[in-house]
This record gives sequence, structure tokens and C-alpha cells, in this order.
Amino acid sequence: MLAPVVTTVAEVREAVAAARRAGKTIGFVPTMGALHEGHASLVRAAAAASQFVVVSVFVNPTQFGPKEDFAKYPRTLEADQKLCSESGAHLIFAPSAAEMYPERSVTFVEVKELDAELDGPARPGHFRGVCTVVLKLFNIVQPDAAHFGAKDAQQARIVRQMVRDLNVPVAVRVEPTVREPDGLAMSSRNRYLSPAERALAPAIYRALRNTQARAAAGEIDVARLESALAAELAAVPGARVDYARVLDANTLQPLSRLDREALVAVAVFLGTTRLIDNVVID
Repeated sequence: MLAPVVTTVAEVREAVAAARRAGKTIGFVPTMGALHEGHASLVRAAAAASQFVVVSVFVNPTQFGPKEDFAKYPRTLEADQKLCSESGAHLIFAPSAAEMYPERSVTFVEVKELDAELDGPARPGHFRGVCTVVLKLFNIVQPDAAHFGAKDAQQARIVRQMVRDLNVPVAVRVEPTVREPDGLAMSSRNRYLSPAERALAPAIYRALRNTQARAAAGEIDVARLESALAAELAAVPGARVDYARVLDANTLQPLSRLDREALVAVAVFLGTTRLIDNVVID
């Protein structure tokens, strides 16, 4: 049976209140739709941890820059409903932009410092849009736990900080990145890749793994690790490196040497498609 789709805040709150009256805990997976196996794994994790699972499907306009792909971002609600239902979701919240941002909405949420690197400078205003919509969704759904993917490591770290700083009563759980058999991290944007670009895309993960291997072999100089990583990515035919960084995994600040847990994060354009991925060195 397909999980029902609702489009208003009132409908979500009514359904969640009924589940709570029945003694159920609430799990939540926020998405922008165009769902794939990576999202399915988040829904399954939520279903394993909670008794009533809500998935939001909302392409959030406030996290897209003026030159980004908001207009062409895939909308596949019927397929998303099927995937969510098969993975254990009980309700799908698919609001309109007007429902999420009523006329004269002027309040936004920002998490400082953690947006100073990586996608912060690369996508100005992106995390302000993410934090605002995630906090709104938390207030609407009021889940006990929310599940995010490790592929969006900076987003997950920022959401955790927001929840801590603003005393939001939600447990943020970060689930492992789901990959294709050749290592490419699953992403809704992978469908934009041409066949030739798709064949090249696994080189991104190989470069990340090679960085881990260099660290395991004893390299602790971050500048050398970053330089080798950027060079390996730049050598992929047609690739354009947006960033290739090794940062403190907790603060997301630059490091000079590997003396703590580090996040190795990259953003690479293949053609017009921007792909992100990361691994951790601990």
C-alpha cells in the first residue's frame, strides 16, 4: 500500500498527533525528491528506529543560487511515493513553496563558522536556506529523530550545530553514504551525467580513497594531501575541481597537519553537473 501524500502543515500535524496518541515514536527524513537507493536507506533506517516515519519531498527554493539548477531539478513525486512506501514510510509531506513560505516570510536561520569553507563560499546563501527549511520542517513534523546522509557531511554537521544551539528536541542521525557498485556516491544529480561523464565519475571516489591511503602510509602534511588530491581530480578528462579540502571534521576549519579526525571533501564539475563526495580520516 502506498503511503499517503499530504500537502499542508495542518495535515502533517494531524497525522503525527494521531501517531503520538497511539504511542508511536516519530522518525523523519527530509528530502528534495528525485529519490534513489541512498534515500531509501535513510527511510529504512528511520523505520528501524521509529514507529511512524514521515518523509518530506520539497525542492527548497531558498537553498539554490541564481545560477543553480532549481528550475531543472527533477520532480518525480509518483516514483518517490513508491520508493518511500516500499522502504517503510507512513506519510509523505509534499508541500508547495507557498505552503512552506507564506507571503511576507522574512525570517531565516544561519549557522556561522561551519559555513566558512567548502559549499559555504562556493554556494553563497545555500546553508541559510538549508537551515531555515530544516528548522521549519522540524517544527512542522516534530520528530523524535531525523536521518541525514553522510554524503552531505557539511550539511549534517551544520544541522547538528543548529539543533544543539537552538535546543531543538530532535536526535540528528547521520547514515553512511550509499554508493553505486563502482563507488560513485548516489545523488539525484547523477542523472544529469552523460554516459561518458558517468563512466568517469567513479574517479572522484578513487581519489578520495587514495588520499586516505596516503594518510595511512604516514603522510600528515595537509597541504601535500590536498595538492595530490586536487591534481588527481584535475587529471580526470573534462573535470573542473571546485574544491578539494582536508579539514577538521568537527570544526570544518583548515588543518596544517593530520593530528585529529579529518574530513576529506571534494566538489567536482563533470560537464555542467556538480558532484560532491567525502571520506573521513580518523
